[in-house]
Amino acid sequence: MKPLLVLASSSPFRRMLMTNAGLAFEARAAEIDERAIEADLEAGQADPDDVAVELAKAKALDVSRHLTEALVLGSDQTMSLGERVYHKPKDLEDARRHILSLSGKTHRLNSAIALAQNGEILWDHVSHAQLTVRDLSEAFVDRYVQRCGESLLGSVGAYQLEGEGIHLFSEIQGDYFTILGLPMLPLLAKLRELAAIDG
Repeated sequence: MKPLLVLASSSPFRRMLMTNAGLAFEARAAEIDERAIEADLEAGQADPDDVAVELAKAKALDVSRHLTEALVLGSDQTMSLGERVYHKPKDLEDARRHILSLSGKTHRLNSAIALAQNGEILWDHVSHAQLTVRDLSEAFVDRYVQRCGESLLGSVGAYQLEGEGIHLFSEIQGDYFTILGLPMLPLLAKLRELAAIDG
């Protein structure tokens, strides 16, 4: 019998990706202090990949401890530009500054996933995407922020690529799933390997 698959997230985008892939799963948000974990990792000089992986593991483990035998998927995404690691903007002015700092530059999205069962990590993985923001004028960014409003605060880069955020970019390297924060191809390969889905 296949184990219950549980997504340790309340993200509508991650739920949508799994539903669209035909996966049978339940969603249950992890109850962890992400900012505190991030702060500890960054104080220890963890790189953006490590931060994403450790947060994905923490989410998977938190939910796994409550659901015996379930296969729990944790995920997280960080965004980096050189040495700088970005966090979700606090307000619209912060979102505006985020976007302007990306203008004319290529940043990286680091999307991590981890699978846990019975309170133990079975596997983790991180995928990357490189996104180049075109040269943006302050006037355009002001109009963009005004149009998109509070929706920008839910994204580490202050954009939704599947919405108006697409107007910010001149080039994108990486798959759609990684950009949305759930690398589906390596996930599906691992689920098949574990005989958790039809192979």
